[in-house]
Amino acid sequence: MAIISNAYKAPQASVAKVNSRLGRGRVNMLPWRSMPVRSLVAQAVSAGSGAESAPSFPFARPGGADPPKEYAELRKKCPISRARLFDGSPIWLITKLKDVCNVLEDNRFSKVRTHPGFPELSPGAKAAIAGREPTFVDMDPPEHTKHRGMVEYAFTPERAEQQRADIQRVADELADNMFRSTKPVDLAEAFSMPLAFKVIYSMLGIPFEDYAKLSGNVAVRASGSSTARDAAAAQQELTDYMDKLVSRKEQAPGDDIISHMIRDQLRPGHINREQLIATAFLLLVAGNATVASMINLGVLELLTHPDQLSDLRAHPELLPGAAEEVLRYHTASALALRRVAKEDVKVGGQEIKGGEGIIALNMSANRDEEVFPNPDTFNIRRTPNPNVAFGYGTHVCIAQWLARVELQCGLSALLLRKGAPQLRLAVPVSELKFTDPTRDVGLQSLPVTW
Repeated sequence: MAIISNAYKAPQASVAKVNSRLGRGRVNMLPWRSMPVRSLVAQAVSAGSGAESAPSFPFARPGGADPPKEYAELRKKCPISRARLFDGSPIWLITKLKDVCNVLEDNRFSKVRTHPGFPELSPGAKAAIAGREPTFVDMDPPEHTKHRGMVEYAFTPERAEQQRADIQRVADELADNMFRSTKPVDLAEAFSMPLAFKVIYSMLGIPFEDYAKLSGNVAVRASGSSTARDAAAAQQELTDYMDKLVSRKEQAPGDDIISHMIRDQLRPGHINREQLIATAFLLLVAGNATVASMINLGVLELLTHPDQLSDLRAHPELLPGAAEEVLRYHTASALALRRVAKEDVKVGGQEIKGGEGIIALNMSANRDEEVFPNPDTFNIRRTPNPNVAFGYGTHVCIAQWLARVELQCGLSALLLRKGAPQLRLAVPVSELKFTDPTRDVGLQSLPVTW
């Protein structure tokens, strides 16, 4: 199965194509009736360029995995609006797909997190970047292009497809081990997290026996609710681990990304040791929990839509599109597309001043009524599906193709194999515990049985 299908080209489509879709889209706005939401939207509309009366951000999901209701209201009434962050600093919210794509491919917006005005969502996030070596995700071109290019070879669509058989084998083994265990189990702990980390550990040359030690620090660092001290401590422990790992690979290199960087980048002098460690650290921590979360949410969505699961089992060729719809519908990394304007920029008729921060809300963009008919309906046969779950433009997620393969292989191992036990939820949906409603959507656990 070729990974580069028409559905998968959609996230890389030009803004012109997106604009074309917008021009012929139809509006299908949900009639939100919550007075608090309307009040918040009214605040955003009336705030203008001032942040004092703007609503606080992040908004909270109303329950479960549903997006914040404010997103739909803002798309309708004020698609580019003001809000304020935890420390009172102002931010612009970009809610519609066309505008999100425009700002994410406009290099007048900077990704450098130490730039004055760059929006951070918590004290822990500010502490995590203080004094550390930046990685390519926090650089602007040309530095970004140079450093991303050093590892991009390992994350191409072709390389992801080459790994499909190995990833499917790992997924099948994890699923088989889970099905042999005492039920019920937490799918996240027994399957989703180990799959995501086994894949990246193999690519980096990290022994999987270090999983327990590393995963705790990764979780603390990624949690927006962590204290500044805990986030900084977790960051340091992970950095120290990567430092020691690089030292071992300098003495005994293998066929992995870190060893290749030592040979091709460090020894010729293209980067220094601190930059190599920072890049290895990034690849360790970035996105793996998100992949696991998407597997959990995808399983939940398919188990609660049995008609669509039956359709998928009867037509397994629908798997790429089903995975793409999971990505659009849930957008598990929904608060990462933050930028700061380097100069005055006009977006959708709104002037954003140099030094002002923005967040491109891809969760909102993925429910844009002008692009996605019936956007609040989960539909594995949705086409086209030009979602921006992995971002867009210069900083689009480097591992998007690998993540897609992992999601597809995970869903296949759990739900599509003939003769495998029939997975089902071990508790009612109403008893499932989701993540903090102001943070990225996810499940704290997913109890399953068979």
